[in-house]
Amino acid sequence: MAFDYKKEFKEFYMPASKPEIVTVPKMNFVAVRGSGDPNEEDGDYKRAIGMLYAISFTIKMSKKGDHRIEGYFDYVVPPLEGFWWQDGIVGVDYSHKESFNWISAIRLPVFVTRADFEWAVAEATSKKKQDFSKAEFMTLEEGLCVQCLHVGPYDDEPATVAMMHEYMDSQGYTLDITDKRLHHEIYLSDARKVAPEKLRTVIRHPIKHKEG
Repeated sequence: MAFDYKKEFKEFYMPASKPEIVTVPKMNFVAVRGSGDPNEEDGDYKRAIGMLYAISFTIKMSKKGDHRIEGYFDYVVPPLEGFWWQDGIVGVDYSHKESFNWISAIRLPVFVTRADFEWAVAEATSKKKQDFSKAEFMTLEEGLCVQCLHVGPYDDEPATVAMMHEYMDSQGYTLDITDKRLHHEIYLSDARKVAPEKLRTVIRHPIKHKEG
């Protein structure tokens, strides 16, 4: 049976619908950076997602080709993730999506080295006849965070975020969003196939202990 990160690491991918504190370890991702409204038809965000999946499935399906990745095991491609920020704003202003900056990402299995990643980018470029040069190998250790499962439209996330922040405050933590530690979302639902009220999204915010 294929290894499924969502099921093997439920504490990071399948949290409860009430806030909780977690410590997130170092992970590697295939990532694409950009800016602008993610809902724009044929916009940069949607093109970035296409790149991520093309490279991710190139790695997954390498088992059927000539390129052998040391330590390879069959796995389910992890869910799409997004890191979001806006210049001059702490958190996210959902009413001004045109000012979003984002890093769209998909987790890489532990056996994927930078060399394997570069092979996958070259292979996808050759097969798809597209430019994948924006894709990068990103390593991130989020550390201490508050997270919660949000069920419903993305525009309703502020209510869940407010609940998260109230909880972290009650537990002796404060928000620690910086230019390195960002508003993070993990998309457990395919927005093209699931009704907005049924969308399931993990929301994660970096935190730190209160001083004093």
